[in-house]
Amino acid sequence: MPAVKPEIPKEVFRQVRAIEIRTQKLVNDIFSGQYQSIFKGRGMEFSHVREYQPGDDPKQIDWNVTARTGHLYTKEFLEERELTVMILIDASASLFFGTRKSLKSELAAELAALLSFSAIRNNDKVGLLIFTDTVERYLPPRKGQRTILRLIREILTFKPQGHSTDLTIGMEFLGKVLKRKAVCFLISDYLSGSDYMKPLRILSKKHDLIALRIQDPLEGRIPVLGRFLWRDVETGQTGMLDLPTKDRTAEIDQKIKTYFSQWKRKMNKERVDVIEVTTGEPYASQLLSFFKNRAKRFR
Repeated sequence: MPAVKPEIPKEVFRQVRAIEIRTQKLVNDIFSGQYQSIFKGRGMEFSHVREYQPGDDPKQIDWNVTARTGHLYTKEFLEERELTVMILIDASASLFFGTRKSLKSELAAELAALLSFSAIRNNDKVGLLIFTDTVERYLPPRKGQRTILRLIREILTFKPQGHSTDLTIGMEFLGKVLKRKAVCFLISDYLSGSDYMKPLRILSKKHDLIALRIQDPLEGRIPVLGRFLWRDVETGQTGMLDLPTKDRTAEIDQKIKTYFSQWKRKMNKERVDVIEVTTGEPYASQLLSFFKNRAKRFR
């Protein structure tokens, strides 16, 4: 008996369709000249041999065929254009937070959709890895519109088992399952207490890694004064925070800015590109700026 495919809930289908419509124009803008130029294929793939002609590169002579035939033959290559694009999504508890129109997790789903639609438009494969402090879900790279719709559905409906963030887990898993070079978008708020720079360095040397950081306005600005109870949504730890003066809040705000300024420098040192977006704010300009700036580097 053939397997019965689970029916997609109407509400989820509407969400998927709404994301597809919202991202379509930006997909067109990105694809109309930027995507292909900045994400290269795996290189040159052998096609066939032909007789050597004056002016051909002597390094490409096929000596095995030449020895068998008694005539010089040279190898012909074609650019292997097809790419593998991997979307890595941090699904830890801190992503289920938002004070402006949407949660960080919802924005992550929309960005994943946009990048995936751009890849499929170019006939590339797209895969998904969802992780917390463990690997939660892995969809191997595949082609086609149905792949993208399933990917978005997985992100929107997924209920993670873990709560805390461990970027190392996601990167190490991907390093094991991906055998060929891929373009990897790591979507997270990067609010992690663990040191993940070593696995990031290893992954970025083998693959084209882009760090996409999602933030909320409240995370960079503390708008209240007084004494209040706080709770870490990932660890469950609680405590009291006393903010008696504006100077104290300004001090904490500055520490947050300094932390992410240093974070960006670390990413740049490892040659990892960074895109930063904020909930409740248009993200088209940040993405287009990233694609245009990167395209300049490849000219």
